[in-house]
Amino acid sequence: MNAETSTQNPFPTSAESSGSSASGLNGEATRVRRMAQSLHEAVDTLEQKIGTSSERVMGLQEEYGTMAREQVRANPLAALGVAFAAGFIVARILR
Repeated sequence: MNAETSTQNPFPTSAESSGSSASGLNGEATRVRRMAQSLHEAVDTLEQKIGTSSERVMGLQEEYGTMAREQVRANPLAALGVAFAAGFIVARILR
């Protein structure tokens, strides 16, 4: 082995590192912490937006479900005809 390569550690510990490289490692650790914090904040914001959107979609689903039930009760034969036509069209498409 070469004398130069045997004394250099590619993965220095804090006890082995010099002052300039130690501050560089601390700077990188700080940068990583800041990036992780900003990513956590972004995930939290996304979670809030998704939660709000899902609540809105559930409200619309409930509203349209109620409206559809009322229409079926008011016009049962028309609902049966529409269901038959939709089934016939889907069957033709899937053939």
